[in-house]
Amino acid sequence: MMTMSRPRRVPNPDSSPSPLRKVVVGIADMKVSNDPHEYLVTFALGSCLGITLYDYQEQVGGMVHIPLPDSSIAKGEPDFNPLKFVDTAVPLLFKECYRFGATKRDIKVKVAGCSQISDAESFFNIGRRNYAALRRILWRNGVFITSEDCGNSLSRTMTLSIATGETLLKVNGREYPL
Repeated sequence: MMTMSRPRRVPNPDSSPSPLRKVVVGIADMKVSNDPHEYLVTFALGSCLGITLYDYQEQVGGMVHIPLPDSSIAKGEPDFNPLKFVDTAVPLLFKECYRFGATKRDIKVKVAGCSQISDAESFFNIGRRNYAALRRILWRNGVFITSEDCGNSLSRTMTLSIATGETLLKVNGREYPL
């Protein structure tokens, strides 16, 4: 049986400051880091759900970009990707942050997206369903959202600084903290 050790932060041997590295989180993708020289970014959060987790004690942060609420429509498929669905991606994000040393007690949860995009009659309600699925999972686990910017018909870009834990949103050219 293979055991996974906790990832360690490797000090930079160079005394000069390292430039920040952008780590892009794609659709149905997740990244977790404890490298203060990285920032995570995801683009085009429309009806998709963007979540950041950050532990200020351990300086561990993670981000996921989730397009759909419920994995039951795809389980058993040969190309099943658990990061496509709120009910499977959210637990994976928490587990990976814990693996990096984060604790449930110290994690801050920030959420963006869940817009009503390209569905004028509200037939599919993907954004609303994504948000409801997230709230159910967090509620069942006793976790609360620290900050959110959800709904409307906006597309958002979400950024997480691993050094500071600051989550920024960019909407229509305007950037602000979440």
